Amino acid sequence: MRKIKISASSLTGAIFTVILIIFIKACGKETQNITYETARVTRGNVSNSITATGTIQAVKAVEVGTQVSGEISKIYIDYNSHVKAGQLLAELDQRPLVTALTIAEASLDNAKAEMTYQTATYNRTKALFEKGLIAEGDYDLVLYNYEKARAGLKTAQLNYDKAKINLGYAFIYSPIDGVVLEKTVSEGQTVAASFTTPTLFTIAHDLTRMQVEASVDEADIGQVKEGQRVSFTVDAYPDLQFSGEVIQIRLQPVITSNVVTYTVIVKAANPDLKLMPGMTASITIYVEEAENVLIMASKALHFKPDNNIMGKYMKRIPENVRPPGIIDNESHEFALVWVKSGNNIHPARIKTGIDDDINVVILSGLKEGDEVVTGLSSSVNKKDEKQLNNESPFMPRPPSRRNR
Repeated sequence: MRKIKISASSLTGAIFTVILIIFIKACGKETQNITYETARVTRGNVSNSITATGTIQAVKAVEVGTQVSGEISKIYIDYNSHVKAGQLLAELDQRPLVTALTIAEASLDNAKAEMTYQTATYNRTKALFEKGLIAEGDYDLVLYNYEKARAGLKTAQLNYDKAKINLGYAFIYSPIDGVVLEKTVSEGQTVAASFTTPTLFTIAHDLTRMQVEASVDEADIGQVKEGQRVSFTVDAYPDLQFSGEVIQIRLQPVITSNVVTYTVIVKAANPDLKLMPGMTASITIYVEEAENVLIMASKALHFKPDNNIMGKYMKRIPENVRPPGIIDNESHEFALVWVKSGNNIHPARIKTGIDDDINVVILSGLKEGDEVVTGLSSSVNKKDEKQLNNESPFMPRPPSRRNR
């Protein structure tokens, strides 16, 4: 048998080579570090809203005018005056109206006298006509004069009544309790009531209750409903937030430069009288709201794990957990999220409510305190073979490292 002699130096070199191969393989393995981004399921509020601008107005404002022309002889109130219903506000010069009433009264007296005379003549002529003592033509003439006198009396009576009413219009009274917002006339000024009634005063009924007439864009009006909560601010008090409620959505569109808006009426309490008519309000209408409900970060709905990255850390999705892709009767979608348990994550099928793009309402499938995954990152550590070869004592080294 032939004996093979192995020198000590050769054996040492072979052992070192085996150790080096094992070292290279060990160092060539990838080490994967998974870092989860998670968010806890908590309780909170979620809302969706739209914004608009509007003008603050009194709930009830009455424009007080005059139905007769004339000169303003006396004004008894001023701006911001508090008035009662029936209170005298102003007077017009009554002399022309009194003259017109006197003329109407004289015409009425004349008509009454004419009526008395024609009635007596008619009664006598009728008796003679019935006995055949006068011609029919004479009777017809007397009857015509009688009917004419009757119509004249009615006209005179109406003219007298009208003149009397017009004299009453010289006294201008407040129709409601309220505050005078506007006074457009002064003493000595002449007002002419021809085709339209001139406005003398504007009276607001109750300034402790105001309303906002807001212009809502046609793209948002479909979301607005009566009874929705509203908050708004005004430039006079930028740090204060006022609250209100939608009470009316007017159907008449308002078109300005091809932009269509609709008027939404918002009622608001004004106990401190800080809100004044004409102020511009920046309003927020809360079209959807949920308070003290289970919520989670909306990002969790968009998280989809990568099987190649996750590996053993992820449980596969069972078929009965896959979201059906349907919508229930309440228009809330089923969704699939991943829940972190220890170092692993597992899928959970949940039912969601309203979403404000930051948080989403959870109707079922999770409980408070659950930790949902919103994202992950992984890091892989690997020394390439080239670097390992450079560290081998059998590879050439730079002069500066050769004898180290």
